[in-house]
Amino acid sequence: MTFRTPAAIAALTALTLGACGQSDNGGASTTTTPSTEQSTPAATPDPAAEASAVLTPILAPINEENLRARIATLSSDEFAGRAPATEGGMKTREWLANEMKSIGLKPGNGDSYEQKVPLVELTVDPTQSNLTIDGEVVEYGSEAVYWTKRVMEDVSYTDSDLVFVGYGVVAPEYDWNDYADIDVEGKTVVILVNDPGYASDDPEFFKGRSMAYYGRWTYKYEEAARQGAAAALIVHQTAPAAYGWNVVEGSWTGAQLDLERPDGGEGRVAVEGWLQEDVARGLFEKADLDFDDLTESAKERGFKAVAMGDLKSSGTLKNTVRRSESANVAGVIPGTENPDEYVLYMAHWDHLGHNASVTEGDAISNGAVDNATGTAGILTIAESFMNTEEKPKRSLMFVAVTAEESGLLGSAYLAEDPIVPLANIVGGINIDGVLPLPPANDIIVVGYGASELEDLLKKAADKRDIYLRPDAEPEKGYFYRSDHISLAKKGVPMLYADSGIDLVDGGEEAGRAMADDYTVNRYHQPSDEYSPDWNLTGMTQSMTIFSEIGADMAYTDAWPNWYEGNEFRSLRDAQRGQ
Repeated sequence: MTFRTPAAIAALTALTLGACGQSDNGGASTTTTPSTEQSTPAATPDPAAEASAVLTPILAPINEENLRARIATLSSDEFAGRAPATEGGMKTREWLANEMKSIGLKPGNGDSYEQKVPLVELTVDPTQSNLTIDGEVVEYGSEAVYWTKRVMEDVSYTDSDLVFVGYGVVAPEYDWNDYADIDVEGKTVVILVNDPGYASDDPEFFKGRSMAYYGRWTYKYEEAARQGAAAALIVHQTAPAAYGWNVVEGSWTGAQLDLERPDGGEGRVAVEGWLQEDVARGLFEKADLDFDDLTESAKERGFKAVAMGDLKSSGTLKNTVRRSESANVAGVIPGTENPDEYVLYMAHWDHLGHNASVTEGDAISNGAVDNATGTAGILTIAESFMNTEEKPKRSLMFVAVTAEESGLLGSAYLAEDPIVPLANIVGGINIDGVLPLPPANDIIVVGYGASELEDLLKKAADKRDIYLRPDAEPEKGYFYRSDHISLAKKGVPMLYADSGIDLVDGGEEAGRAMADDYTVNRYHQPSDEYSPDWNLTGMTQSMTIFSEIGADMAYTDAWPNWYEGNEFRSLRDAQRGQ
């Protein structure tokens, strides 16, 4: 789950981290003023989808006692913090499979409840590695952080010309191509963080201040590889990145866990990394280029990439390679009429294991909120469907994914090697880190205005006089930092919503105080433990709403899509067209 400051966690009560080691963390401040009216999605829903999603049965209630028991079990010391590829992780997988079987779910992957996920850990040795630009060594940690996705002990490139490619974006739907009319094969691309819409502050340009997927660092490295670059270096700037250099240095140094890919990572650039802004400015000055002027021009349509004079870079990385294996755990309720069409519920089961920095006392990071709550939630939702007399027309798939804390790896593997065809997944709901708060008047939609799944959410919320609240700082791109994005960027409509903070009893002041307490005192610490004193009424209400959204897909013929203009709409249209 992704770290946020106390103010931001109050705006997004369930945190989503892409990783201690792989995903970026970020602080934020909450500026959203709650509406007293129901929010309306940014686009008109498909009338056919809306009309079809009305004939659903009354579901069996969410069993709060069983939800509580599952959270308590998953966050107990027995599972030692649920780290992947550890004894505690193995016990967690076994327990999940047995629990799915006891609920009555069928194995989700053929005759198995598990989808094995091969992992590889790469650790750069900074004493034997170096990055040089213009013949000068860029200091590891203080001036640059770099790594490789190529699974090799020795990775290097030499005498690579530097090219400034603006935001490094190729977005046909926005008629934008930062790589147009330039060949960067074998070159080192220097890239700005975030996207042109953020920089322009124009609400009609890209997604305005809301980050598009093209603003994510993950996308920028992937696009650089598609363009044939040897290396890709992102210039760190605190405001558009939403976090300081200390986060970069802390997140991308040390062991980096990744998937064991069929090509061994050969399809990626040799070196990926970040540059301190002051270092980048010095390089532009050496190349007789004005960093500020080029940054301004990079946000304008028609920007052309610029060669950075005679500057060349070289890199040598010495890695330690360690392989391991974890697993996603999946169970299915088969549909009665359309069993090959699936509604997906997803949550990550992993957490951090033992906290090596704790030398005395309790060192187990139990992850009760993060994410025993979400994992217990999808199991209890599955139980609700199993206890409903009328079985769904479509199949329901419940997947507890691994290695979220290491960079959304389990969900990425599910998306790359899907258990069922992605075109057959009607839509999905991701549940990550739900705080044990009392009932609220609102429900938070992360990435608000993305898909017609929000219309189904609004339908369930309206029945309870709950209003939808957009996440407070969409420019930070929180929608792209949890497991649902792995499926979304393949085209599958996904919803990420969380319990609100405008509490029925106590309002926002009480909700923020509870959220602040978790962030300051328990987030990613051994103190994130279950307590019998937890008030689960708000969480139970959220799980009920999530179950109703799934029912509106599982018992009908609805095919919700991304809204027109969303960056994933064309992918879904092509997927369904095939």
